[in-house]
Amino acid sequence: MDSSQFERMVRAYSSDLYRFAFWLCRNRWQAQDLVQECFAAAWNARKSLRDQGAPKAWLFSILRNKHASTYQRKQLDTLEVELDELPATVTSGSERVELQQCLESLPEIYREPLVLQLLGGFNGKEIANMLGITEQNVMTRLCRARQTLRRLVNTGNESGFEGAKKWNA
Repeated sequence: MDSSQFERMVRAYSSDLYRFAFWLCRNRWQAQDLVQECFAAAWNARKSLRDQGAPKAWLFSILRNKHASTYQRKQLDTLEVELDELPATVTSGSERVELQQCLESLPEIYREPLVLQLLGGFNGKEIANMLGITEQNVMTRLCRARQTLRRLVNTGNESGFEGAKKWNA
């Protein structure tokens, strides 16, 4: 792949990668950094791209791995606080905010395939390859993610999340 092909690939997929990165980290600046790191890694590994006609899944896999590696190295500071001392959260009445909160409350094993499907436009087989699981497992996770979202949206609270905790165990 030469530099002009790579530039076309950057233009074609940068917005999709940014949306996915934003869903992973929920921070606009960190998402932009992830996309930049993804493209830098892609440039360095451009000879490893097997199918020159389908770089999208390859780029999403690189981005996902970059995001995961940031948390493997990161050690979070903890603070012991009494439950009564925690600030109350403010919830908005907007349906979009509620849906986003419901999506964020999904366990990552359900949220990630759902976001890949909805934002990335990937099919079950492509998602399975990116996550290193079977296609059947992807379909099960997508089904459970939708069921949990439906419960969360219908109940208006996180009581529907209890079922997802059981599946996760």
